[in-house]
Amino acid sequence: MFLIRHFLAAMAKKKETVAEPLEKQLWKAADKLRKNIDAAEYKHVVLGLIFLKYISVSFEQLYKKLTDEMADGADPEDKEEYKAENVFFVPANARWNHLVSQAKDPLIGKFIDDAMDSIEHENSSLKGVLPKVYSRPNLDPTSLGELIDLIGNSTLSNVCTGSADLLGHVFEYFLGEFALAEGKKGGQFYTPRSVVELLVNMLEPYKGRVMDPCCGSGGMFVQSEKFVKEHQGRIDNISIYGQESNQTTWRLCKMNLAIRGIDATNVKWNTEGSFLNDAHQDVKVDYVLANPPFNDSDWSGDQLRGDARWQYGVPPTGNANFAWIQHFIYHLAPSGQAGFVLAKGSLTSKTGGEGDIRKALIDNGLVACVVNLPAKLFLNTQIPACLWFVTRNRISRAGEILFIDARNKGHLINRRTRELTAEDINEIAQIYHLWRDESEQYQDVAGFCASVPISKVAELDYVLTPGRYVGLPEEEDDFNFEERFDALKAELEEQLKEEERLNKLILENLAKIKRNEKENEERKL
Repeated sequence: MFLIRHFLAAMAKKKETVAEPLEKQLWKAADKLRKNIDAAEYKHVVLGLIFLKYISVSFEQLYKKLTDEMADGADPEDKEEYKAENVFFVPANARWNHLVSQAKDPLIGKFIDDAMDSIEHENSSLKGVLPKVYSRPNLDPTSLGELIDLIGNSTLSNVCTGSADLLGHVFEYFLGEFALAEGKKGGQFYTPRSVVELLVNMLEPYKGRVMDPCCGSGGMFVQSEKFVKEHQGRIDNISIYGQESNQTTWRLCKMNLAIRGIDATNVKWNTEGSFLNDAHQDVKVDYVLANPPFNDSDWSGDQLRGDARWQYGVPPTGNANFAWIQHFIYHLAPSGQAGFVLAKGSLTSKTGGEGDIRKALIDNGLVACVVNLPAKLFLNTQIPACLWFVTRNRISRAGEILFIDARNKGHLINRRTRELTAEDINEIAQIYHLWRDESEQYQDVAGFCASVPISKVAELDYVLTPGRYVGLPEEEDDFNFEERFDALKAELEEQLKEEERLNKLILENLAKIKRNEKENEERKL
């Protein structure tokens, strides 16, 4: 018995000592220093410092190399040396070691703002991009100094030496955590990573031009770069074109791409947005990846009634969904492909001529695949969503559409948010690739996927809801009713416990309020 207890205690201790990933440790520590600052504001403070750390790491590595080569004529203070190696030049007052030495100074906020100004002055591609928010009165200098120490800790420095991968990963992780912290507002700049991974894995942008006309913080581009690297491709074979109407979000995007070494020259910002002021009007691309605003009613459609982009019908002024679809198609090269997120209503709506536009897209063979997504994937909306895949000049499967119903995929990461697993993403992408490549291995799966001729879609009035076509899943022979009943019962009991706990908390707070009111009345008397 003693041995068993000893073994269990040892296992429990081992479980307790398992270290969290570095990015999670950093997030928890950084979030503790936030104090009275709103997450939307604090985001720029933290991400700006991570970016500063990244460019300092890259600069210092090349600086050391050039210093060692001074006998051969190298000059470590020559900006052109860094430009030739695609490394940002960091002036003396902005170097990380200098800022660390000033971290305890009450004027550290001003020093960092000055550092950001100096970096922009020396690197034209960062002009107007970096945050200068560090000398604000609500940012405690002591906490800021602690944040510098945290981001510059020895663990992070040692791991990221020789590579920007870790700092890029930390930057991306923090973007997601800030989006969660901001909730609905955060979703406007951040598309959940699992959704981006699914789009990229299905489209496979190995080389060519990639466009996102509503690019947010640049997740589509970052994931495309990852995809190419993971498949032993050359990142130089991809060029990106983006546009964003929110300047603050555009700045995040530029930093996110710079920390990855991705050329963001063609990522543009203007207040009018892609419809009114298309920054890439004459550009045709191989891939479009996008997550436009759902059901946007304020897209200035009344000013664009005769626009050349509306080849398949004029979209209604009260909803931009089919304006976005045609904007994407307009920018596709003759054999280009697009994958994008839309509100699920786009699959069935007939309002304002949307049904006619959808019919024209289907009859012209543009719609290749539709994926029904699970609920709770997006931070900024509870509107059901889907993925559209559009291809110009299809050769294979020209008269068919693949429908995938993925509503039951994914798992909850908290009570409000779901994400797709790597297995979910691989399964959905593989089904699409087998179907697209006309592999004999592709088969319809009841309740999950079906390849449907356009003639059948026409019979169902051009509705594109996957559930209409994939049918119901076949009953499993080994279905255990008792197990399922017990699982549902346990889930219900857990929900009742949580409800009871919340009710108890509410009653305690009400009682506390009443006690306070009574005490205040007694004091008045």
